[in-house]
Amino acid sequence: MKKFLVLPLVAAGFFAQAQSIGNSPYAAFGIGDVKYDNTVDINAMGGISTAYIWDFNNNFNFSNPAANKNMELSTLKFEATNENNFFKSDFDNSSVTKHSSYLSNITIAFPISNKVKFGMGYQPFSSKRYNILTSSTLSNGTVEAKSFIGEGTLSTVQAALSYQLSPELGLGFRTNFYFGNLYDINELTFSDAPLINGYSTKNKVKSFNFTLGGAYQKKLEKDRKLTLGATYTFGNTGQMETYYKNSTYYYIADQKANEQIIDEKWSKDKQLIPMEFSLGAGLGKDAKWFVGSQLDFKKGETIQFLGQPFEYQNSYRIALGGWYLPNYNNFRNYFSRVTYRYGAYYEKGNLQFGGTNINQFAITGGMTLPFENRSANRMSGIDLGIELGQRGTLSNNMIRQNFINLKIGINFADKWFQKRLYD
Repeated sequence: MKKFLVLPLVAAGFFAQAQSIGNSPYAAFGIGDVKYDNTVDINAMGGISTAYIWDFNNNFNFSNPAANKNMELSTLKFEATNENNFFKSDFDNSSVTKHSSYLSNITIAFPISNKVKFGMGYQPFSSKRYNILTSSTLSNGTVEAKSFIGEGTLSTVQAALSYQLSPELGLGFRTNFYFGNLYDINELTFSDAPLINGYSTKNKVKSFNFTLGGAYQKKLEKDRKLTLGATYTFGNTGQMETYYKNSTYYYIADQKANEQIIDEKWSKDKQLIPMEFSLGAGLGKDAKWFVGSQLDFKKGETIQFLGQPFEYQNSYRIALGGWYLPNYNNFRNYFSRVTYRYGAYYEKGNLQFGGTNINQFAITGGMTLPFENRSANRMSGIDLGIELGQRGTLSNNMIRQNFINLKIGINFADKWFQKRLYD
């Protein structure tokens, strides 16, 4: 029996049924809908992080672990994301709205010495959740029904170390441990057939990779500074175990009965998380403003999906963003001590169907609201962010996804641990 997983059919079922799907119908493919590896403040600046060194002393940059020379306080962050997606397709001129909220980041970081800083944290890496049913009547009157079901989450635990080689040059190292299970089941049956034909894949992931980073900051005239940064992610260790099965069966009280296996395969693959690198540059004025740009490149890869190779394309992302702080010493006007953030990005995505790329672009914004009047230290505060953008296209029966993502984070920063560390 032929495999029937094609995007137009998924689009048809997505709009024909009021079913639950994850943050995007494109999560039905590969390892799901990948979340960006950045915090609320970085996301609000379009995702620029490679050449981003925060001017004050209460923030740790995990994306480029080399860019942490100013961190002097211990920090604890909790962040959450609310995603609001508006899907449209030319299939019956249909539209659907989906919402989801989740805990997106927990991190703790602290200085070990004046030159060495350390951080660790947890983030969801990708998600997959969809349940789609389609049906159609063939020319001979037979009803054909197809079901697409998927679920699972990949998470990552990360640890990062920064070392300031000189006042201008920092180096950094980060390791990520990825873990979780992903499931996909596609089923096909006909009204005159006694059995269901099912294709299922289970991916069990336990894998490490590593990021090397470098950050260079040169002071210029009039309190200005030039920042350059680069990161390189490599070295998958561990593996993804994949079990694929094609079988026939029928259901009794939601349980499979009389299952006959047609084909099954076990495989192991280390190429789950691809190689990627990032280059960034920025210009700013001390405690006043910063603007930066960034280019990310991610190498394509091929993984097993429903018993067949599924190919991710090479992808790239271009971002521009920055921040502005009116006057951090103005205690009479609270909003003069608020940091305002802005940004935009364009991404050539790694998904392609029938020669059509699934690309994405967005504009972003946000602010950091300090808790305390000791604004020169920029201690604890709330980070707010918003992201408005579009993914996909209406061409070739695809789905266009407009989205508004809201992000909030709380950063507690103080001189925890430091007496013990520096005594």
